[in-house]
Amino acid sequence: MQVATAVSELRPKLAFSEIMSFAVETFCSNKVRFLLTGLGMVIGTASLILVVTIGLTGKQYVLNQIQGIGANLIYAEYEGGAQRITNTAPDPLTVDDMTAAHEQVSGIIAASPVVPLAERIPVGNGKERDIQILGVYPEYHAVRNLVVASGRFFDQQEEQSHTKVGLVTERMAQEIYGSAEAAVGKVVKLSGLPFTIIGTFRERVDTFGQSEVTTNTFLIPYNVARYFTETPTVKLIYFSVADPSMVEPVTEQVKRVIQSRHRAESVYNITNLTQLVSVAEKTANALTLVLLAVAAVVLLVSGIGIMNIMLATVSARIREIGIRKALGATNREIRFQFLSEAILISVGGGLVGVVIGLALPYSIRFLTEYRVPVSGLSAIIAIVVSSLVGILFGTLPAARAAKLDPVESLRYE
Repeated sequence: MQVATAVSELRPKLAFSEIMSFAVETFCSNKVRFLLTGLGMVIGTASLILVVTIGLTGKQYVLNQIQGIGANLIYAEYEGGAQRITNTAPDPLTVDDMTAAHEQVSGIIAASPVVPLAERIPVGNGKERDIQILGVYPEYHAVRNLVVASGRFFDQQEEQSHTKVGLVTERMAQEIYGSAEAAVGKVVKLSGLPFTIIGTFRERVDTFGQSEVTTNTFLIPYNVARYFTETPTVKLIYFSVADPSMVEPVTEQVKRVIQSRHRAESVYNITNLTQLVSVAEKTANALTLVLLAVAAVVLLVSGIGIMNIMLATVSARIREIGIRKALGATNREIRFQFLSEAILISVGGGLVGVVIGLALPYSIRFLTEYRVPVSGLSAIIAIVVSSLVGILFGTLPAARAAKLDPVESLRYE
């Protein structure tokens, strides 16, 4: 009794190994046909992985561009107030608002006001050029994530001592002085006061004139800019927080502090780049889904190709099926035999596609300085999908083979 039980337990394992062995032999005897059939699966699975890689890379690039505008940035500006019958004076922001928010809100690591001014400077040959002057704190360098191309940024001591120094944009330095390095040390007169250029700068990410920084921007210390203004008002206030997760709560706290210091009807725009980041992520995800749909179509076409080749294989092996049934093979074994061949084609093609799909981004990471993100989950999904394609599109040919009548199959020529 125990021997019979052992034999019955061992038989399915032997049958399974025999069927898989026979599937491999069939594959080897028809290499060209099956390789061409599996080529679609190779392309489909490789496309799926590459599409996910492209989507992740695009998302990372966009987020880096947005974050390059400023490190965990929050900005505040005065928008005005409701129109009233009685005339009321404007209620703009002041540097005291920035100081109060910095003292009362935890999480802020740096802040800077922005005071815009306009001036014309001589550029030689009797010509003049309009420039935009921005009075800022030394912290403006870190808050706005600027790149100092040559020279240096002014420091806290120069700010407090009202030292007349400044930085020009890299592009303006090249246009006026020939190069960024040549601009350092030059003297520019603003309203008759000599300012020494101690450095040149540029935005880490080009905002194409959509920020307060333009091609003709000249940065000077805030306390020096106050020489040229009649009021202590500021155009913008920038804040930088320590951690991205703190941006939203700190924005709300800054909004409450500033609003509490002004009239109720005054309107201030106090916001951050979080919404822009969210939009960028949604856009990148939508693009990835579209590309994944294209990859799914490729997998669908390759699945149809597998089904066609397996139907042709069944038609070519009808007599063989009859012989196997005459020798005792069950419908289940015949069905599994042809299904295993379909799965072997799809999974084999899927594995090759995964290798190709992962090899390209890893090659870029190893051979260049770009750190292309690679998703291991996409490789797992690609293998699962290729297996499902083999099962789904191999079921019909396998069922057709299993339903063949053994007597009619033996008579088939």
